[in-house]
Amino acid sequence: MKILDSFRDKDLVKKGIAEIHKVIKHDWVIMEICGGQTHAFLHYGLDEMLPKQIELVHGPGCPVCVTPLELIDKALAIAAQPNVIFTSFGDMLRVPGSNTDLFAIRAAGGQVKIVYSPLDAVKIAQENLDKEVVFFAIGFETTAPNNVMSVLQAKALGVKNFSVLVSQVRVPPAMHAILGSPQKRVQGFLAAGHVCAVMGYWEYPPIAEQYGVPMAVTGFEPLDLVNGLLTLIKQLESGKVNVENAYSRVVTHDGNKAAQTMINQVYQPMDMKWRGIGMIPQSGWGLRPEFDAFNAEKKFDVGDINTRESEVCIAGQILQGLKKPVDCPAFGTICNPQNPLGATMVSSEGACAAYFRYKAHL
Repeated sequence: MKILDSFRDKDLVKKGIAEIHKVIKHDWVIMEICGGQTHAFLHYGLDEMLPKQIELVHGPGCPVCVTPLELIDKALAIAAQPNVIFTSFGDMLRVPGSNTDLFAIRAAGGQVKIVYSPLDAVKIAQENLDKEVVFFAIGFETTAPNNVMSVLQAKALGVKNFSVLVSQVRVPPAMHAILGSPQKRVQGFLAAGHVCAVMGYWEYPPIAEQYGVPMAVTGFEPLDLVNGLLTLIKQLESGKVNVENAYSRVVTHDGNKAAQTMINQVYQPMDMKWRGIGMIPQSGWGLRPEFDAFNAEKKFDVGDINTRESEVCIAGQILQGLKKPVDCPAFGTICNPQNPLGATMVSSEGACAAYFRYKAHL
């Protein structure tokens, strides 16, 4: 805890922010791609301490928020089946599908259980051999090792009543989509430290060079965020385009090779539709054919899925850094955590949830 406390030291944070004020000369639009960083900026009030020349915009780094609506509706259809125990992290239960959510399915008698690890779902399958147990395997690269481990463990143990509904997305293709858009506003990126802890940041320099946008890898504590911003502002003001690691206590250039090998053993790249954004080529992972026995989409016949998004919700524009939550006409009124129109209002990493919690006065 003493080490963690040092990264929340008010004096060190203020010193770093003072340095940013000293260095910055121009206006810059900076995206923190991770929703956890969005919440940290607002929770600690860092956004209000920064120079006015810095505009923070919020990226699509909330896996709950970008899980495609079609997949949410498939999850709901599977969870409603009487022979199924549907397991998920808690964030997913209130995410709205076209007509309902997992909480409502559970209230209606569906066996929907919150787990804290996909390996818990494997154990539930072992203890309930008369049921089909499905785990909702969502996340960015951060959760991929645990998710694929559940499949490998189920296979090794011969657990045949376990499967995963996969919504695994990747950061680099999302960066391409944002920076390649004609509406692009982002001039600098704060990269997510937990993603890079798994994957490294070797994929990022070509992206930075292609679009002329510098990046800094950083963490989630106040001092981490300030140091990451300072690193990025120095690059922007000097005209340099690099990818710098401001989170070296956790992240290495190459990442966790053992985890990457395990991911590639179970997953293969695939085109993925992101909720509110659309199709991004090679931005997702899906199970390799040799693991079809654990593929919930193939195990269950959920039929044709006809989705229906809210006509009012602007979550897609928020996830691309084009709008802020307070720009949405439904924010805080007909859209709130108890009655969400989109996933960005209910996820613990959602930008709308962060603004509702910390900036409801705006």
